[in-house]
Amino acid sequence: MPTRRVEIGDGVAVGGGEPLLLIAGPDMLESEAHALRLARALRDIAAERRCPLVFKASFDKANRTSIETARGPGLEAGLRILGRIKSETRVLVTTDFHLPDQAEAVARVADMLQVPAFLSRQTDMLVAAGRTGRAVNVKKGQFLAPWDVGPLVNKLLASGCDRVLVTERGSTFGYNNLVVDFRSLPRMRESGVPVCFDATHSVQLPGAQGESSGGERQYVAALARAAVAVGVDALFFEVHDDPERAPCDGPVQIALDAFPGLLDSLLQLHHAAGQR
Repeated sequence: MPTRRVEIGDGVAVGGGEPLLLIAGPDMLESEAHALRLARALRDIAAERRCPLVFKASFDKANRTSIETARGPGLEAGLRILGRIKSETRVLVTTDFHLPDQAEAVARVADMLQVPAFLSRQTDMLVAAGRTGRAVNVKKGQFLAPWDVGPLVNKLLASGCDRVLVTERGSTFGYNNLVVDFRSLPRMRESGVPVCFDATHSVQLPGAQGESSGGERQYVAALARAAVAVGVDALFFEVHDDPERAPCDGPVQIALDAFPGLLDSLLQLHHAAGQR
């Protein structure tokens, strides 16, 4: 089923036959220098392949397993970093937020707001995001069925937002495990809005390491290929220059030097699927 075309920022749109959109970046903002370095690298990788890019990194990881682990620089410092990335790299940016009263501040910098999976049913979050006038990407909660995205989309539409994406990131399967039902992708597309597949969070093992989440990075490529073959409008990846030392979600992040090869294979498959 075709989806509507959604504009995210100047010159970038998703759905409605637009090129496959790439949403990528480190899971968490670690430092200004690190974020700028990754943003420039991802910009160049995407530009070489004529792939539209939205850079993503979190200013606050409010749902970390342990209270002792790093959360990020916080709202004010994080938005300053994202603003510098946007101005110096000319790349669109997105980030998640965790409280309704953060939406307005985030919208002053981010081209697209991301509603975290755990908060995807929170009406106040969706309404606050929708009223900013920015594009909104809702991560489908791990506890939701694919057809449950319909009411989420309707909440945003009722708030005056018609620039909506929904993202599949796996479903809870027993304890400390996620599984992707690829029937969810066409079912989510029935909502009429562009669908993104989050290939790295889908291999997460929530809380599996006791004080942090684990993951099975070795399956990212296989799941991403399957999603492209089924049909999606965007792909989401966490990318890091040193995943083993990443302070958050290291076990699922893709190494920066391995990312170009993975992206090439996915774009080739996307082209072949489109031709078919």
